[in-house]
Amino acid sequence: MNYKVTVFGAGFVGATTAQRLAEKQLADVTMIDIVDGLPQGKALDMMESACLEGFDAKVTGSNNPADCAGSDVVVVTSGVARKPGMSRDDLLKINAGIVGSVCDAIKTHAPTAIVIVVSNPLDVMTYLAGIKTGFAKNKVMGMAGVLD
Repeated sequence: MNYKVTVFGAGFVGATTAQRLAEKQLADVTMIDIVDGLPQGKALDMMESACLEGFDAKVTGSNNPADCAGSDVVVVTSGVARKPGMSRDDLLKINAGIVGSVCDAIKTHAPTAIVIVVSNPLDVMTYLAGIKTGFAKNKVMGMAGVLD
């Protein structure tokens, strides 16, 4: 497999993204998360399902943002989920710091990657990713679901 996709965030969205990419054999996948052991454990679970699902894509987990090096695509799912009573402004303040630090790592270690932002509030996080990375507008995009 020649392509590499890094998924920042090994929560529900990030892990599901990594699993689907591997199952479709679209790329080798690296999941990165700040929670020690979480991305490694989820990657191991995914690799153990490879024989059942019939894929040979490599899935790895890491706590080191530098492991996004060489990525063709980086998917940013990092951030906290909106909790009851939390405004979008509250969410913005928290997730801007998280997404900003992820984008610093992307700019340093994967300067040719395409960036897909999934973190909320999506419009602002995507704009922030474009500013922080300095990448061309056609290399930074956001993706949201029906609920967003």
